[in-house]
Amino acid sequence: MHPNILRGQENQEYFFREGCYIQEWSNSDADPELSIARARVSPGAVTRWHRLHGITERYVILEGRGRVEVGEGQPQTVEPGDVVIIPAGADQRIRNTGSGDLVFLALCNPRFVPEAYQDVDPAPEA
Repeated sequence: MHPNILRGQENQEYFFREGCYIQEWSNSDADPELSIARARVSPGAVTRWHRLHGITERYVILEGRGRVEVGEGQPQTVEPGDVVIIPAGADQRIRNTGSGDLVFLALCNPRFVPEAYQDVDPAPEA
């Protein structure tokens, strides 16, 4: 790995089938240990139940308010400054309970690859 600065790409946000908007900040073969994405969940929306095989994920809440569920644990309220640690393979979802967007960083170790994503939501996809 070489020193580098990755510039933000404001117009590169896309909707991911999980149910949120994603903007990849850092995700490449050149840095396989970690990926960083900005995630945005619209007011009232909830992501699908899913898990990531072989990837530990951390949510760093930046804006808004939500309710996160991880594994068999009880739903927990999250707000700016909170960090949610999601072990590899744990079922997870997050709901926006606020009136504005819920925005958080998703840090994945090792880096996120689409093949690791598994939808486990019993509800049919919209």
